[in-house]
Amino acid sequence: MIAAAEEGWDKKQKILLILAHPDDPEFFCGATVARWVELGHEVSYCLLTKGDKGGDDFDVTPGTLAGIREVEQRRAAAVLGVKKIRYLDFEDGYLVADIQARRAITRVIREEKPDILVSCDPTNYIPRAGYLNHPDHRAAGQMVCDAVFPCAGNPHYFPELLKEGLLPHKVKELWFSLPAVADFILDVTRYWERKIQALYEHKSQIGDKEAFTKRMRGRHTPDSSPESPRYEERFRRIVFS
Repeated sequence: MIAAAEEGWDKKQKILLILAHPDDPEFFCGATVARWVELGHEVSYCLLTKGDKGGDDFDVTPGTLAGIREVEQRRAAAVLGVKKIRYLDFEDGYLVADIQARRAITRVIREEKPDILVSCDPTNYIPRAGYLNHPDHRAAGQMVCDAVFPCAGNPHYFPELLKEGLLPHKVKELWFSLPAVADFILDVTRYWERKIQALYEHKSQIGDKEAFTKRMRGRHTPDSSPESPRYEERFRRIVFS
């Protein structure tokens, strides 16, 4: 089932999320992902790291944590109906938007050929009061932005990819989650509980489950109430002509 409302799409879209860490898809836009899957769009993830620094327990090695988070991510994605996840295995915490990263993401775009590409807003340093955006989130968005234009659709960039048979590909839309300034907002009330259920699978990240649930359910819009909540996910949406 494909709905033309809201996004304005009248046919199935191939949607690829390229983000920094396991749990980023669910935290940033998990309800939207659930919506897209239910509507019949094809959604997949490409994660740049395995989140090997996503914890401060001295007794858990980065390698062990990466393994834990990979399992958690697979289970969380399954809750939302996402079946395909690939990793580029950059080191967590050290993402830099350099030419090697741009080539790697250009490769992914040409291999996957998405219609819609979703990443994180590289300009958003302070998403909310008392919280700094992780540098990996911003770097991921910058890497994706630089790969989308000018590299992925231009045959003169990375000619070695052409030799592998990876032809240029131009995405139709680029969406930035966690935006500094949103210009596209989806009402995802219907999918908010599924987002929470997916996030429950990230056990290493959410802390006390009861407190976490209270926080997540408290993120309803200011014009709604706990008794009758409304939830939104916000984006900066770029539609290429």
